[in-house]
Amino acid sequence: MDQASAPCGPMGGYMLNRLKLLTAVSVLGVAAAAGTANAADLGGNCCADLEERIAELEATTARKGNRKVNLTIYGQVNEAVLFWDDGLESDADVVTNDNSRTRFGFRGDAKINSDLRAGYQLEIGVRGQNSKRFSQDLRNTPDDNGLDVRHSRWYLKSNTFGTVSVGTTPTAMEGVTEINLASTRDIAKYSDVEDSGLGLKLRGVNGGLSAVQWRRLIKHTGDQPGEGERRQGVWYQTPDFEGPLKGLSFEAGWGADDHWDVGVKYKGEIGNDIKWAAGFAYGKNDGTDADAAYFECTGTDVAPVGVPAAAVLGKADCTQFGGSISMMHTPTGLYFNASAGKHTDDTVLDDTDLDGTNADDSTSFWAVEAGIEQKFNAWGKTTLFGQYYDLDGGASERLSVASTDAISNAAGSANVFSSALTMYGVGIVQELEAANMSLYAYYRHYEGELSLALSDVVTKADDFEDLDIVMTGAIIKF
Repeated sequence: MDQASAPCGPMGGYMLNRLKLLTAVSVLGVAAAAGTANAADLGGNCCADLEERIAELEATTARKGNRKVNLTIYGQVNEAVLFWDDGLESDADVVTNDNSRTRFGFRGDAKINSDLRAGYQLEIGVRGQNSKRFSQDLRNTPDDNGLDVRHSRWYLKSNTFGTVSVGTTPTAMEGVTEINLASTRDIAKYSDVEDSGLGLKLRGVNGGLSAVQWRRLIKHTGDQPGEGERRQGVWYQTPDFEGPLKGLSFEAGWGADDHWDVGVKYKGEIGNDIKWAAGFAYGKNDGTDADAAYFECTGTDVAPVGVPAAAVLGKADCTQFGGSISMMHTPTGLYFNASAGKHTDDTVLDDTDLDGTNADDSTSFWAVEAGIEQKFNAWGKTTLFGQYYDLDGGASERLSVASTDAISNAAGSANVFSSALTMYGVGIVQELEAANMSLYAYYRHYEGELSLALSDVVTKADDFEDLDIVMTGAIIKF
């Protein structure tokens, strides 16, 4: 219909065009389409009727932010099939890849003046069967499905003074041991091995199934030493430097009762051929039992021998540090990653089963990854990689092993005296640039050791089988 033949002349045609546009994006699109058809048959009052209909649609149309604060919706879906073999049993499960799990989020900001902006971020993680939580006898359960808050923060960002964030957010140690310029960072973290099948339980060489999950060999919650967590806190980042300090940033965080950390990160280039990124952070937690998971603190509720429990109940005393580096030669795509961290729990030796032993109150790890990331085909970049991880675990009083456990040879419930875990693996990632999607497949082999302490008597736990996993799937981002 040209402008001359539109109802009510040019003004009516303009209004109809507005109506059609609003109809396309409105959640009331079907009803609006019907209204548009009726409007075409109206007489002299059509323009007033159209204005009323347009106002109604404008009030119900989903908008991108408001006139002052913008809104961006983003997310990803990362699902896979995980094949596993624990030495006796083998099977396959469909899982949410927790290396970078499925999620959706909202973020935006608004300009206050030439130097200052205010912003926000709300991000929700989505778990089907989690790749690090399921086990041989606990699969596809309601507890394994759900949502979790990854970010819920507001921030003020000054070009001069830096950025302050408040809410549920990472602080300086989050991600500091996982820096990786290659696409494997979202698929198979070389330093955070628990996400790839380590909810599976140890299998005794006699076939019995232990109650101990593989990831408990690392630490109580399974994160690598030196790595932070998302918690409620305050996070400060320095401004974006220019000149000689370009690419460098300093961070500091505080949260709960009490945790604090400080860190430094850098991202830049060496000449025109090598890009690299690195980070290091240090932190301390002396919080209460309610925040026991901070920094993998393990000795949060044990009093020294002869000291009333009420005197120290809920008190932790943990420190840790960690860092990583990633380098890539851009012309060839050859790259290398390295990571290390250490966690110390100064209260763990107060436990009566560990007091008087030579138990180590520290846990440390190191890990490396090397590979090549190059566009070998028209689909997108292909990444071929190999990984190695080594952990030396110290004592833990929070994780006890019952005398009836398949790997225990102690006379009663015993605490962990020491543990060890090694991993090596290989894999491939194929990007599909047109769909912002990556297909992947990788293999990992895990080996571990465990020693127990009961009434100052230390024994090596019975041997258990190695674990092999293959994870193949895809991640698509929007």
